[in-house]
Amino acid sequence: MQCPFCGFEKTKVIDSRQSEGKKRRRRECPQCGKRYTTYEVVEKPILMVLKKSGGFEPFDRQKLTAGIMSACKKRVISPDTVAGIVDGIENKLQNDMRTEVTTAELGDDVLAALKDIDLVAYVRFASVYKDFNDLDSFIKIIRELGK
Repeated sequence: MQCPFCGFEKTKVIDSRQSEGKKRRRRECPQCGKRYTTYEVVEKPILMVLKKSGGFEPFDRQKLTAGIMSACKKRVISPDTVAGIVDGIENKLQNDMRTEVTTAELGDDVLAALKDIDLVAYVRFASVYKDFNDLDSFIKIIRELGK
């Protein structure tokens, strides 16, 4: 690490600790004697979503949350539960160091989470995500849930 004051190449770490999910390090330059703080964070790749139309857009946590909240409207599902679903999906993708994900993969992950939480929200989300056009589509998915 280069000293920001004098440019000396080798600095000494005095203290190291976790701070808000980052590694905080207090450093001292042996040449000029000045101290400063650095933070170490994991660099995450930018996650892009491949749309059905073939275009890409950056992953938008708020957009995914809004879609799930819409399916959960008037259901007994807390915003914390919805945030947990989005956190789980986002963490899974980041841990796999993914740079691309399809809307189909995101939708399947949401459906898997909703299936364990609330079946009405599951059917609502599926109806939009799978683009139901008729009553038979609803009946088919409800029958699959009954099995």
